[in-house]
Amino acid sequence: MHKMSFAAEVREELCRNIPEKRCCRMAECYGILLYCNTFSRDEIKIITENRSFAELLPRLFYKTFGLDFDQFPSLEQPGKMNFIIDDPDKIDYIFSVYGQEHQSVAHYVNFSVLEEDCCRQSFIRGAFLAGGSVTDPDKRYHLELATTHLKVSSETCSILQELGFEPKTILRGGSSILYFKQSEMIVDLLATMGSHVSAMKIIEAKVEKGLRNDVNRRCNCDAANLTKTVDASIHQLSAIAHLRETGLLEQLPAKLQEAARLREENPEASLAELSAMADPPLSKPAMSHRMKKLIEISMEGQG
Repeated sequence: MHKMSFAAEVREELCRNIPEKRCCRMAECYGILLYCNTFSRDEIKIITENRSFAELLPRLFYKTFGLDFDQFPSLEQPGKMNFIIDDPDKIDYIFSVYGQEHQSVAHYVNFSVLEEDCCRQSFIRGAFLAGGSVTDPDKRYHLELATTHLKVSSETCSILQELGFEPKTILRGGSSILYFKQSEMIVDLLATMGSHVSAMKIIEAKVEKGLRNDVNRRCNCDAANLTKTVDASIHQLSAIAHLRETGLLEQLPAKLQEAARLREENPEASLAELSAMADPPLSKPAMSHRMKKLIEISMEGQG
């Protein structure tokens, strides 16, 4: 079974409920219209590949405007689904609802429709449903809203700022993009739109990443320490082998001979482990001193 993308999960969660208050339904539809494919005097066209959004649209528009779409797709077919209103009377009515009877093209936000915070939140939810995307938090943190209407994008930025968010802006392929890359900001924005489960998933992904990075740091540190232990052991074993070959080892004090024997019998052991094996047990600095002495005598013998 095909795994649903994180963006699809967010949309599915956002589409589960239609706002109870009419002002919020109007605001959500407004966000959808200003961020959809076409919102003009000639045609309203909303294109989506998301099944949950496709199921929501006819119900939301009928409950808000008392209107049906003139053309709508079969929800059984995969791929892009087109929802179209081309009846002039329906389009005129929708424009009038937003106080834009005389506006030829709806390229601005009528803020009087979005006076309450709940309506601003619904507007952002609609904008995301029609023109938003969010990246899987296991990969990276990125949420954006894209529209071809530059003024609408600028005014949406103001709405977000009023709600306490600070989006960044970029132009891409004729569209104005508002985007976020901070995980905390994306979590708060998803929660503001009503996607609490998805917001929690980002928090969980961040915690998991932090734990994984911590484990990797520790492993890297352990690996570095292991490398140093192995390198030191090789150096010590080489010195001890030279002392044995030249007969010098037998002439050394018993404590140095014991240190040499312990190293030869335990080539992978750390100094701390060798110290514990000594009879009687030594401190790590004492064992380190004996190993350095063995190397020093070996080098003098080679000289």
